[in-house]
Amino acid sequence: MENITSVSDILVLEQLGHPESSTYAVFFTFLFVYIALIITNVGVVGIIIAEKTLHQPMYLLFCNLSFNDILGNTIILPQLLLNTVNPGRFISYNSCVAQVFFSHTYGSASHSILIIMAIDRYVAICNPLRYSAIMTTKAVVTLSVSAWTIPAVFVGALVGLSVRLSRCRSQLQNFYCDNASLFKLSCEDVSINNIYGLFYTVLLLSSSMGTIVVTYIKIAVTCWTKKSAELNSKAIQTCASHLVLYLIMLITGYIVIIMHRFPERVFLRKLFAVLFHVIPASLNPIIYGLQLKQLRQKILQVFGVKIMPS
Repeated sequence: MENITSVSDILVLEQLGHPESSTYAVFFTFLFVYIALIITNVGVVGIIIAEKTLHQPMYLLFCNLSFNDILGNTIILPQLLLNTVNPGRFISYNSCVAQVFFSHTYGSASHSILIIMAIDRYVAICNPLRYSAIMTTKAVVTLSVSAWTIPAVFVGALVGLSVRLSRCRSQLQNFYCDNASLFKLSCEDVSINNIYGLFYTVLLLSSSMGTIVVTYIKIAVTCWTKKSAELNSKAIQTCASHLVLYLIMLITGYIVIIMHRFPERVFLRKLFAVLFHVIPASLNPIIYGLQLKQLRQKILQVFGVKIMPS
């Protein structure tokens, strides 16, 4: 075993694994995608904040998702862009710990934000007469704060268990810092890390999937029993976009897990890990912007497109 006192605070990241001849193609592709998702998410949030008619719980809760997408991709992509053209691929230990915390908070908050958005849709469709009384400004703020603080607390414990370990290595087994690569720098027993990580993953997925399934079953039952064309139209318009966002997040996440079963496909595995961050963040504002009528109209007005009256 190496002497842990000699381990440097400068860590070495793995290569992305792309062919050297495609370095600049990969760099400019990721750069374009990053700039595009920042512009679209900031643009949608700006429109929602600027337009008082959009100061509704559904749109304000969606702002959490855009902020989260900006955070998650800003933590990963700039470092990846730098390492794509820089053969050094170095990162300080403290920066790595920060990247672990924020990247895992991003993944966890994606679930919690979609949970509170599902609750909002459930109240709006199943209890429309009490919607304004239930989804007050205080309720929206409370739900938003909970969607961030609860994941941050659990992720803080996750990272804390890794930071407590002494290090005997400086080579990370990933092209960016995640919790598994962080605690694998240690030569100590990491059973507690694995157990807590598995517990938290199961808790997070069961909570989000359980909430989505229960709320959508109740929404479907309400639409079926009331047989209202207006209610069905409202449910399809608002719930379809939310469900699509959730499915995109789940599918990209599961693809990353599946690709770990193919260790020989190193570049594809790492590419899908990047796409897990990029695809939802790029599609979320587009799906919401096109699906929701009020937001779509405001976006078109910003670009000078005249809206014909209904």
